[in-house]
Amino acid sequence: MKTITRQQARQFVLVKQGLIGAYRFVGKSGAYDYVRQAGCIQYDPVDVCGKNAELTLQSRVKDFKKTMLHDLLYKDRLLVDYADKELSILPVEDWPYFESYRKRSIKSGKTFKGLRKLEKEAISYIDEHGPVCSDTLPIEGEIFWHSSMHWSGSWDKKSPAARSVLEQLYTDGELIIHHKKGSRKYYDIARKYIPKEILEAENPCNDEDSFAAWRLLRRIGAVGLLWDKNSTALLGIYINAETRKKLLSVLTDERKICPVMVEGIRQPFYYRSEDLELMNAIVKETADLKPRMSFIAPLDPLMWDKSLIQALWDYQYTWEIYTPATKRKYAYYTLPVLYGEHFIGRIYVVPDKDRAVLQVKGLWWEPGVRQSKKRMAALEKALNSFGKFNDCKGFEISNDLH
Repeated sequence: MKTITRQQARQFVLVKQGLIGAYRFVGKSGAYDYVRQAGCIQYDPVDVCGKNAELTLQSRVKDFKKTMLHDLLYKDRLLVDYADKELSILPVEDWPYFESYRKRSIKSGKTFKGLRKLEKEAISYIDEHGPVCSDTLPIEGEIFWHSSMHWSGSWDKKSPAARSVLEQLYTDGELIIHHKKGSRKYYDIARKYIPKEILEAENPCNDEDSFAAWRLLRRIGAVGLLWDKNSTALLGIYINAETRKKLLSVLTDERKICPVMVEGIRQPFYYRSEDLELMNAIVKETADLKPRMSFIAPLDPLMWDKSLIQALWDYQYTWEIYTPATKRKYAYYTLPVLYGEHFIGRIYVVPDKDRAVLQVKGLWWEPGVRQSKKRMAALEKALNSFGKFNDCKGFEISNDLH
C-alpha cells in the first residue's frame, strides 16, 4: 500500500476540494459542479455573514453570488433540499438513490394515528392553492408525531399538526421545499418540479448495503481522503465499524476507491479511484498549489471530520455557536482561515448592512503565524471578496483585535 506524507495528504485534500491553486469552479455552473462533486452540502439557517451552504460555495467558487444557489435550487431545480448529512442540498439527479429512505419514512408515518387523513387534506389543499408553510396550511391542532428525518428521540410528543404533516410528506418525497424565506420553508408537490424520468427512475441500489456503500463513496469524494475510523463525515449513514470496514473492502475490490497510508497515522485512508491522477500529481510535485486565502464555513465538507483536521493539519476548531457566551474561547460564529495549505487562524466578521461595510470583529492567528506583507495582502484580498459576497463595498478592522 502506498504511503504519503501528511503534507501530501493536506495538498491532495485541498486540490480535490478546489481550495488551492487556480479556481476550478467558476460562477453558477461551477457552484453546481462542486455540489455534484461533494454529493451534498449542509444547510443551516443561521445567517451571520452568509448561510453555511453559501459560505461553502463562496470559498471555492470564483465570483459566487448568493442568488446563484437560490436559482439552482428554486428556478433551475438542478439542486434540491433533502436529508443526507442532516438537512442538505444535493443534486436532484440523486433523488432515485434515496428511495429506500423515503420508504422507511412512509412506513414510520403509518404508525401515527390520524396522520394519513391529514396528509390527504394537505396534498389536496397544496395542489389547489400552491406553496404553503406551516403557518398558512389550514390544519389546526396537535398530533403525536416525531420527524422521521431523525431516527432517535422521543416518539410520543405532541407536535403542531400542520408542521408535522408537511415534514412527514417532505421526507416521504411527496413534497419538496419550493422556496425559503429566511429560515421558514414553503412546500409544494414534488411532481410539479422534479422531472418524471427522475421521479419514476428505478433505485440504482438494490439493498441497504449498496445504498450505504454509495453514500460512503460520496462522502469520500466530498472530503477527498477519509480514514477507516469512526468519522463525523459519515453522519447520517448509520453504519458501525464492522459494516464500514466491509463496505470499504467492497469498494476497494470494485476498484472504486484506493487505499493509502499517511505517515504517522495508523488507520488507512481511502480516496476515489477517479482521483488517482491527482494523487500522482501530488506525489510527483506537479499539482497547482498556488496559495490563496479563504474563510471556511463551519459545516464545510473540509471540516466534517474535525479529528481528521487535527491529525493532518494540527488545527483544532470548535463551532461555538451553541457554546454559552461566557465559555466561548473565540466568538459566536468564527470561520477558519485557510491560506495555501495551512490553517493560519480564525475570523469573526459581520456585515453592517446599513453602511455596506464588512466589520472584522475578531481575528485570531495561530501560534507562530507571522503577519507578513504577503499574508496581509492576501487577507485584504480575501476580505474584499468576502465583503462583495455580503453586498459590502469595503471592510473595517477593529484596532483592538487579537
